[in-house]
Amino acid sequence: MKILRNILKIDEELCNGCGNCVPSCAEGAIQIIDGKAKLVEDKFCDGLGACIGGCPTGALKIIEREAEDFDVQAVHEHLSKMDKKETTYHQDSNLSNWPVKIRLISEKASFLKNASLLIMADCVPVAFPTIHRDMLNDKVIMIGCPKFDNAQSYIEKFVEIFKYNNIKDISVVHMEVPCCLGLLAIVKKAIELSEKNIPMKRTIISPTGRILIDVK
Repeated sequence: MKILRNILKIDEELCNGCGNCVPSCAEGAIQIIDGKAKLVEDKFCDGLGACIGGCPTGALKIIEREAEDFDVQAVHEHLSKMDKKETTYHQDSNLSNWPVKIRLISEKASFLKNASLLIMADCVPVAFPTIHRDMLNDKVIMIGCPKFDNAQSYIEKFVEIFKYNNIKDISVVHMEVPCCLGLLAIVKKAIELSEKNIPMKRTIISPTGRILIDVK
């Protein structure tokens, strides 16, 4: 039965999909779906607004409308199911290639043919715990550090990879720290020198594991 009560409203136009609201909701009422925050079910939202403060765009607010009453038992069951999904995830790996270090991968490795590349700063997997579930599906991963490794050698390596292989697309993922910015510049330069037109997407991860920028 629906009653008139306070409940969360999410403005999808304002939402940038950062995910800050998700851990703020102890009831698990919010999930990121198709890049936007969504209220999973009315009965999971207590209407207290603990999630609002972490939203950087003001996309979340509490309004009064008719909705299912808050159901504590349903919340417990919902959280239990979420825990089981996380346990299952931690047992699985979506890694499809080896080696994974940029310096160790041969320019003519068979797994590079017609591949979607995930070129990642090697600090990202430590900060972003759901990398296998959220980023690695059907991608060939290449990791390295643009600060401690030789940037020119990376450029030369990528130029050869782009020339020898029909790369479908590239996702560059790096941390929100100055030393990581070089990875994007390296890949851009290699695409230019290889004279290939390869679609590229950039993702920036915060030190706390949040997606800050996710753009093409």
